[in-house]
Amino acid sequence: MGRLSLVLVCALAAWSGDLEGVVDVHMHCDPDSMPRSVDALDTARLARDRGLRAIILKNHYQPTAQLAYAVEKITPGLRVFGGIALNRAVGGLNSVAVENMARTKGAHGRVVWMPTFDAENQVRKNAESRPFVPVAKEGQLLPETGAILDLIGKYNLVLATGHSSPEEALLLIRAARARGIRRILVTHAMLAPVSMTVDQMREAAREGASLEFVSNVIVGRGQGDTLKQYAEAIRAVGPPHCILSSDLGQPGNPLHADGLAAFIEGLRKDGFSSEELALMTRVNPARLLGLD
Repeated sequence: MGRLSLVLVCALAAWSGDLEGVVDVHMHCDPDSMPRSVDALDTARLARDRGLRAIILKNHYQPTAQLAYAVEKITPGLRVFGGIALNRAVGGLNSVAVENMARTKGAHGRVVWMPTFDAENQVRKNAESRPFVPVAKEGQLLPETGAILDLIGKYNLVLATGHSSPEEALLLIRAARARGIRRILVTHAMLAPVSMTVDQMREAAREGASLEFVSNVIVGRGQGDTLKQYAEAIRAVGPPHCILSSDLGQPGNPLHADGLAAFIEGLRKDGFSSEELALMTRVNPARLLGLD
């Protein structure tokens, strides 16, 4: 058993299971065109049973506002939200798709992710020869990107930077702040292909964004960064600017609640206080969603 796998087992054994009031802003589930380990309804039921307050269902290729509406209706006691990722499947930087998502009954569509798997940064980092969805050119945001930001501001949505490069993410954050947008999240800031440096994360925080740290690469089968690296980065940025989420749902990985619980317990053992952990798992994500 590898060192990180042993850490996960020990953390799960030590963790009391109390996720009361936690908000997970990054959950993958079925139905999806990618393999997933659990469907949306079971994801929500498990989250509710573990005490979570709210969850966000994320899909790289389909809007999830309608799914969130239906799932919340049959899992009372849990708030369920969705959003839209601006990949090619929805037309890329498609302002019509964003506005329709925002206007979907129930206001469960809360998040707009800039392109993820179809982001220019993702495609170039992977050295792939296929179409991508750019958000900027020569250091300037495209007009289409600006139109999306205008809609995010109009409907008071969350801007998530997707798989944009650090430079693109900072452009997006500054442009969003100039439009009065206050709900901004740098999507898994340390995880490739985003791979922000600590200095870039600090700059994003100074500009008013929250930085997302995901348990996916700490406890999952695709382990990359170590818990120690995450802990150091979180301390450098400051817990008031950080949000912990699972980014789980992939086959072979722990279920969302288990992975997030192990992540929290690992950080607790690294010296983070209960207050700091509550800030990053309860207060900050609730504020991002307008639940505070």
